[in-house]
Amino acid sequence: MTFNIRGNKIEITEAIKSYVESKLGKLDKYFENPKEISANVVVRMSGIDQIIEVTIPIKKVVLRAEERGKDLYAAIDIVSDKLERQIRKNKTKMRHKKTQDTMTAFVDFEVNEEESEEQTIVKRKQFEAKPMSEEEAMLQMGLLGHDFFIFQDDQTNGVAVLYKRKDGNFGIIEIQ
Repeated sequence: MTFNIRGNKIEITEAIKSYVESKLGKLDKYFENPKEISANVVVRMSGIDQIIEVTIPIKKVVLRAEERGKDLYAAIDIVSDKLERQIRKNKTKMRHKKTQDTMTAFVDFEVNEEESEEQTIVKRKQFEAKPMSEEEAMLQMGLLGHDFFIFQDDQTNGVAVLYKRKDGNFGIIEIQ
């Protein structure tokens, strides 16, 4: 696996880089061609917390995990464990999927804890939505660890929002 490691408000030292590569390099055993896979790692500061965000786009899915903490090395360990759980949990599903190869994007929201009377949009993302089934959308949402997922329904060809309900089930909002 190749690594694209960058820092935001933090300098990436050789020690951090080698630790990330050693921990995430252990995931190579789960991939057929690990040399073709690239992991995007962002390390950033938010107050006193250090945040590590890892995104690994592979065929049909995007593996993503994020962790924050005061100890960066502990956060790297937790992110590595999260990614390994995602891979093991969904390896059989990913292997048996008969759909076309798709790359999906995700919407990432950062919550600002400071109360402000005037709220503005601080981030905007655009992505190309590939048609997929509701089952595939549920798999993608689970892999990303989000409470919702926006996708193009392959049955209706319309935009839909899949969301996790408080009772543990899923709901879909279809846009007409």
